[in-house]
Amino acid sequence: MTTTPNQTGPLRHFLQFRDFSREEIEYVFARARLIKDRFKRYQPHHTLHDRTLAMVFEKASTRTRVSFEAGMYQLGGSVIHLTTGDSQLGRSEPVEDTARVISRMVDLVMIRTFEQTRIERFAAHSRVPVINGLTNEYHPCQILADIFTYMEQRGSIAGKTVAWVGDANNMAYTWLQAAQLLGFKVHVSTPPGYALESVRLADIDAAHYALFDKPEEACRGADLVTTDVWTSMGYEQENEARRAAFAEWCVDADMMAAADPQAVFMHCLPAHRGEEVTAEVIDGPQSVVWDEAENRLHVQKALMEFLVLGRQPTP
Repeated sequence: MTTTPNQTGPLRHFLQFRDFSREEIEYVFARARLIKDRFKRYQPHHTLHDRTLAMVFEKASTRTRVSFEAGMYQLGGSVIHLTTGDSQLGRSEPVEDTARVISRMVDLVMIRTFEQTRIERFAAHSRVPVINGLTNEYHPCQILADIFTYMEQRGSIAGKTVAWVGDANNMAYTWLQAAQLLGFKVHVSTPPGYALESVRLADIDAAHYALFDKPEEACRGADLVTTDVWTSMGYEQENEARRAAFAEWCVDADMMAAADPQAVFMHCLPAHRGEEVTAEVIDGPQSVVWDEAENRLHVQKALMEFLVLGRQPTP
């Protein structure tokens, strides 16, 4: 690892959940609790004063942009927002050259893009930390927020069961990485033809997941039930086929009744009521989706602070 003039420690990236150790993830959670508490008390927390975050969006976003942009300002820093329409990323310049240039001018880069290889190429040529704001393969910041939310609501997630109902997408694979790292289990139920890829399960210990044909069985006894839209960004041409294939994979009251009585429901949003989840569930008493959405702000502030400054003393 190398140290750059803009950093106080070794260069680190957060491109997928397993890039951090369990101890580092736990530190980020602890720091997020402190940062959130100060936020709620209107106490300034300007640990990244005079630092700059570059946000690069090749996929549109609401929550990712607002949470990172607001978060960096709240840490005392500033933000540059780039899209493929107003940068060389959408034109002929190689990703590697863009990385070399941008990373000489800012302290941190967040990228929301398509293939994981694209963000990996950028990070390999960056002088500053790079954060995955979402790729086709992984969504690590969202799972950080989800687990932090579960811990707030119910305590440690170690030894618990998460039911994933729906598409085998970037969220599902990130949940699997998190389960192996933090010691819990994921029950996965996907429609025929949309199953997890065996090659991507090769490095996940089978003790940390189980596959179910029926979503109700995946939810049985679960401590957390979660899902996502049936058609992820970039797959819109498959929308009608997916609506037919996923019809039985709508999280409803019966699925939540099969789960543990204290189970919570999560969704990374945006949600389509009547498709992947019923209004009764997402707007019901077990839903924690709004806390989950807010917590993107707090865990990402802790993440950015850690990547730029390293571990901070406990106050």
